[in-house]
Amino acid sequence: MDNRKLGMILIAVSLVLLVLLVLIRTSIVAAYQSEIDKYVAAGEACPADPDFCPHEQRARAQIPIFIAGALLIGVISLGVYLIFFEKSQREILSTLKREKHIQSAEEKFNILLKGLGPEERKVVLAVKEQDGITQQTLRLRTDMHKSKLSIVLDGLEKKGLIKRIEKGKTKQVFLKIAL
Repeated sequence: MDNRKLGMILIAVSLVLLVLLVLIRTSIVAAYQSEIDKYVAAGEACPADPDFCPHEQRARAQIPIFIAGALLIGVISLGVYLIFFEKSQREILSTLKREKHIQSAEEKFNILLKGLGPEERKVVLAVKEQDGITQQTLRLRTDMHKSKLSIVLDGLEKKGLIKRIEKGKTKQVFLKIAL
């Protein structure tokens, strides 16, 4: 059973029991009130002994009802918590899944980098940092000579890691692998 349904059931049952408690309390108050009214009508004071005073008896009879009412309010609070906990639980799970996906993508990328040479690694990291980087900017960022960069880019293109697209007189470099 999911938390939301359980929360609704707890609230419904608790509300029914709370209504029953109110009805019982009302009947207790009414029962002792008739006895109190007898003393008032006769113009007498209540007995000094607390065991015989209707006011004291009424107060003692209501103590279990107040305790039960407090417990039922706690159960209602638990039901409300369970209803809203379901939503927060789903949000936490979806956040964890997103984080796991991001983390696994980073792990895959790091494994990929370990299989590359130092120059290739430098180029792939620069392209990942700025996808669509021009070869001229990439040359400046990696501090490689034009011919060396061209050779490295050809190797990465053959491995299927990058894609070069001509744009005017220069070429843009994109990561071809999904990260």
